[in-house]
Amino acid sequence: MPSPQEAVETYIRAKDHNRPDLMEHAFAQDVALEMIVESGTISFPPISSGIESVCDVLVRRFGQAYENVHTFCLASPPKEHACTFSCDWLVGMSEKESRAVWVGCGRYDWLFQPDAPYLVLRLTIIIEQMQSLAPVHLTSVMSWLSQLPYPWCTPQDVARSMPALDELHPIGRRIIRESA
Repeated sequence: MPSPQEAVETYIRAKDHNRPDLMEHAFAQDVALEMIVESGTISFPPISSGIESVCDVLVRRFGQAYENVHTFCLASPPKEHACTFSCDWLVGMSEKESRAVWVGCGRYDWLFQPDAPYLVLRLTIIIEQMQSLAPVHLTSVMSWLSQLPYPWCTPQDVARSMPALDELHPIGRRIIRESA
């Protein structure tokens, strides 16, 4: 039976590695997804209902557009029997078509079933920052992300090793501000 921590980790693995087959091990069949996009550089449907719709948004369509995806929860994992969990997140990826590098951050708010198997009933994803970088930065950004503890990481680890690129300053400021 998955724990809340395993549900979060399974979702991240499904999204990052384009594995829609894993989603049923993380999400309830009637899961609700709310996307709040505060950055105008990326778009998602605001509401998705049911595992197939959520899987299409978070894995299938996402995997068609992006590769080299690294997602991190910037917190300690949820407690074993948690019904709710909130944490900041960081993501880095590259766009398949343009080869642009994207780095973003925001917040996850999770609601799990109250008893085992603790599948996700509701997920709210807030996208606060999403920065686009030129393809020339792919190596430095991916090297940075590949060295971070995956998928649970501290904001201090992120900020300490972040490449000194102007485009990443808003991400770094937001992560430092939230961890203070």
